Amino acid sequence: MSPCADERRRPGRVLLTEEELRGRVAGLGTTIARDYETLNPILVGVLQGAFVFMADLIRAIPIDLTTDFIGLSSYGSDTTSSGAVRLVSDLSLPIDGRDVLIVEDIVETGHTLAYLKGRLQVLRPKSLRVCVLLDKIERREADVDLDYIGFTIPNLYVVGYGFDDAGRYRNLPHVAALDTP
Repeated sequence: MSPCADERRRPGRVLLTEEELRGRVAGLGTTIARDYETLNPILVGVLQGAFVFMADLIRAIPIDLTTDFIGLSSYGSDTTSSGAVRLVSDLSLPIDGRDVLIVEDIVETGHTLAYLKGRLQVLRPKSLRVCVLLDKIERREADVDLDYIGFTIPNLYVVGYGFDDAGRYRNLPHVAALDTP
């Protein structure tokens, strides 16, 4: 019996090492702390992919802040976005009049982020900015502004450091390209 295609997809070439990630997240934390020093922002992590990045990021921001999460899905178990964004879980805190920083794992086409920004804007935050770990700019279809960018990467499907392939490989301490047969 032959293995299914999902079982043959494996992490391949390491794109970002654990040390590179740690250093860049620390740098982002320093910059965000400076920009939000007296503002007590709400950092909104986009589940599930951003939870590892967000955990490291908030520890690198030495100011008062609040956290919340929102769950969105556009992939399902595929390696390409369906283009349809689905709300999986909503915010638990009000953001009206607050400084909000969206923490996203990756921006590719920009459709998910455009949807999220539109959804949050109607809740009347004082400010709304975006911090993204990985920017895959060559895939961009929607015009979205990114305020803090960890790394720009080529158009590869990645796993590790919170990024998954149908739920697998989130626990890798680095970011690797996914090898497909």
